[in-house]
Amino acid sequence: MDAPAQKPQVTIDIVSDVMCPWCYIGKKRLENALAEVGDDVDVKVQWMPYQLDATLPKMGKDRQQYFIDKFGSLDAYAQVYAPIREAGAAEGIPFKLDDIKVSPNTMDAHRLIHWAGQDYGLEVQHELVSILMRFYFEEGKNIGDNEVLLEAAKLADMGVDYMRERLESDEDKELITGQIQSMQAAGVSGVPFFIINKKYALQGAQPKEHIALVIQDVAQKS
Repeated sequence: MDAPAQKPQVTIDIVSDVMCPWCYIGKKRLENALAEVGDDVDVKVQWMPYQLDATLPKMGKDRQQYFIDKFGSLDAYAQVYAPIREAGAAEGIPFKLDDIKVSPNTMDAHRLIHWAGQDYGLEVQHELVSILMRFYFEEGKNIGDNEVLLEAAKLADMGVDYMRERLESDEDKELITGQIQSMQAAGVSGVPFFIINKKYALQGAQPKEHIALVIQDVAQKS
């Protein structure tokens, strides 16, 4: 009897920031694309760090003031975010942007995401990213706060006491900063950014149909 054919393998590294709304939209579109691809391809997804604003303090900054400083006024912010609300609704994301009170520094969130993948596997890492994005965009929680991060770790079945010790240290801050700088040096200037099989790139929150076609095309070439 012939051995069953081995499935083609595709890896997807997603360069992302958990405070980026387009990254949440891109995540949903990727998940829908993977559902279309089905079991024909063995896809492994890994999350890579990026910070939209590394200058934010640990506990973040008042969100309204942050956007006034960034866009000039809340009216300008509303115009910029109107397409995000529309795209989110189309993907079933109930963005509650007005409930977000703090624009967070995401360094510690990225450390936690890194540890999830390193110690618990990529499925747990993906689940943690889902929880953190839901916390921030749907529940308005400050994902720069250690207690919020530990709440997410608990929901992802990670070791909370150990994660608390690590978050209270400087462990892997230089590593995360170095990974971000490497991505920027490679030409990543905006997120989400999808790197497929370390060779092909997709920038932005592409439609699910396009993502599915690229995955299938890469799988055929692998």
